[in-house]
Amino acid sequence: MVYFTHILLSNVIPISILIALGALLQRAFHLDIKTLSKLNFYLFSPAIMFKMLYESAISLAILGQVLMYFAVFMILQYGLVELVIRVKRYTKGMKSAMRNSVLFYNSANYAIPLNQLVFAGDPFTQSIQIIIMMMQSLLPNTYGVYSVNAHKNELKATLRTIASMPVIYVIPTAFLMRGLHVPIPQPVYTPINYVAGAFIATALVTLGVQLGSMKWQLNLTDVFLSNFLRLAAGPALGFLVVLLFGFTGPMAQALVLSCSVPTSLSSVLLAVEFDNEPEFASQAVFASTVFSIFTVSFVIYLLQFIA
Repeated sequence: MVYFTHILLSNVIPISILIALGALLQRAFHLDIKTLSKLNFYLFSPAIMFKMLYESAISLAILGQVLMYFAVFMILQYGLVELVIRVKRYTKGMKSAMRNSVLFYNSANYAIPLNQLVFAGDPFTQSIQIIIMMMQSLLPNTYGVYSVNAHKNELKATLRTIASMPVIYVIPTAFLMRGLHVPIPQPVYTPINYVAGAFIATALVTLGVQLGSMKWQLNLTDVFLSNFLRLAAGPALGFLVVLLFGFTGPMAQALVLSCSVPTSLSSVLLAVEFDNEPEFASQAVFASTVFSIFTVSFVIYLLQFIA
């Protein structure tokens, strides 16, 4: 009950307030959602990723283990989603939207505070979550961009679009500067902090603007199927991979918790930026965030059985 209340008060209600503000602003002023999505992709998201990686203390040993886990987990999750897609016989656009709604999950503004709560701010488990966050930021800007463009653009055009994503350059730059102990002048680091701090609010308001402009022709079957694959099948597969590699203790618990969170806002930003099923993407994010109150609380309860 403690975790249920905390998730509700610390994650779902604040997220819902910002989404509601975005919807109200859209109704009142008819905001340009394309401009908002570009701000998220090209400014706010790269800034927060650089800041978190530059300030983190991640060992190479932990990095290797977590990346190995993440690779196997994503392969299994992708295989499960692909099976569902083939059975459902979705259109090309809907195929990529469904994949993105399951494969991309909220590993930053939802999972990091959740990790700090469950593990009492343990630096070790937090470093694990930061690595997952890094990969969950890289994938939407590479595979995610490819998936929503492959069925309508030539490969060269899609690759040019991927190459224009700042995050793919920010990640190695942050690691290199941290590894070489390169200091950032305060006049430069101050605006980075300002921009990074604006990411969560801007991304959530963007989701609210998209929800506020929708006709709300809700496809319950597809949205609930996406939520089930993300919130139920996701942590189940995570637990399976933990057993496969023989991870135990806080590492195993942090890894399972990391893949139990709701669908990422990046799936909405991709859908809006590249006009690929934005209504489904927005509904999947909103519904999974609400349902995660119950599913994540249950996963936290089960963590005690991972020795």
